[in-house]
Amino acid sequence: MGTGIDLQQIRNNQKKLQISGNSLKKGSQVLGLDWRELLTTEINLFGSSLLKDKDREAFYNELSILLEAGVDIKSAMELIIVEQTKPQLSRLFTNLNTTIINGKTFSAAIQQTGQFSNYEYFSIQIGEESGKIIAVLKQLSSFYTKKIKQQRQIMSALSYPIIVLCTAFGAVFFMITFVVPMFAGIFKRFGGDLPFITKLVILCSDRLKQALPYIGILIVAIAFIWGYHHKKNWYRQLSTKVLIKAPILGPLMQKVYLARFSYSMSLLISSKVPILKAIGMVRQMIDFYPIEISLAKIEELILQGVPLHKGMSQHTIFPKRMISLIKVGEEVNQLEQFFDKIAVQYTEEVEYQTAILSSLIEPIIIIFLGLIVGIILVSMYLPLFKLGNSF
Repeated sequence: MGTGIDLQQIRNNQKKLQISGNSLKKGSQVLGLDWRELLTTEINLFGSSLLKDKDREAFYNELSILLEAGVDIKSAMELIIVEQTKPQLSRLFTNLNTTIINGKTFSAAIQQTGQFSNYEYFSIQIGEESGKIIAVLKQLSSFYTKKIKQQRQIMSALSYPIIVLCTAFGAVFFMITFVVPMFAGIFKRFGGDLPFITKLVILCSDRLKQALPYIGILIVAIAFIWGYHHKKNWYRQLSTKVLIKAPILGPLMQKVYLARFSYSMSLLISSKVPILKAIGMVRQMIDFYPIEISLAKIEELILQGVPLHKGMSQHTIFPKRMISLIKVGEEVNQLEQFFDKIAVQYTEEVEYQTAILSSLIEPIIIIFLGLIVGIILVSMYLPLFKLGNSF
């Protein structure tokens, strides 16, 4: 669909939201919508203390299969409840089923639990209204399947190098703080002038031992700052700005979030969600500051009648190739298909780059740590060789 706004559908779906805070913007007042509630409510879509992404994927997948087989929603929920091995999930789905039995719709029951996002709630509500609930459930399951796969790809690319790096640095730290001082004591007893490289390693060892308390304080301070400020806009803006400028990791993370954005837009638009409302919902889902800020400004431009691709072109976070494809999608009224193609392209690029990253990081770490360990060993044994020659 294009950037045209279905005013009646927006009114029908948004009139339930309560008006909070300051008065609405002029454009929202004209439409009679409460955009502030929808766009400022925090959504923890990518992780929850109760429902993990894997649980959501399994829930939507099994529910869609049962409904497609002709099982009614109550019986399907009972079957899902019986299969649960986690008590908290069993209680959640039992409460959900009880709410449905008491006469509420599935979407209303989802919203009442407080464990599902507005993104899921509105998607399911539109699926119920349009009679495409099974298709929506399949799309939600597919969304979480792709998200989990993307997370696993990144973790598989980084987990092994990180473990190797931490283990190796632990070994180097042990050598610097315990082995080197032991050798230094031996060298002092024998006397004589030490090689330059040995002096340098011993000096580094002494400085490291002196700096340990300050390093500990620095780590605690960084953890405190992150825990207290990581949700504040200034911290998120600064951290994402640094992340994006990182040589390899920056472009990779940008593509990860662009893929999520594109797939989410494809899912919502294919479910007949108006473009403006879809952007508002995706803005809450994407926990990436540059995209969040860009979408907020794009919403204002769309309210003024500006096409989506022109709004996106004003923000550098969106690549020119992506904007060109969105423009074509608007012109041919197939925006959801183009968003889906963009999501697939970025997902494939992320898969390729994570594989390359994993294959490159491992030998680099091994070579780097080999050099460090080799320098330490040479610096420690070189004086011993000199002492042996003197004898």
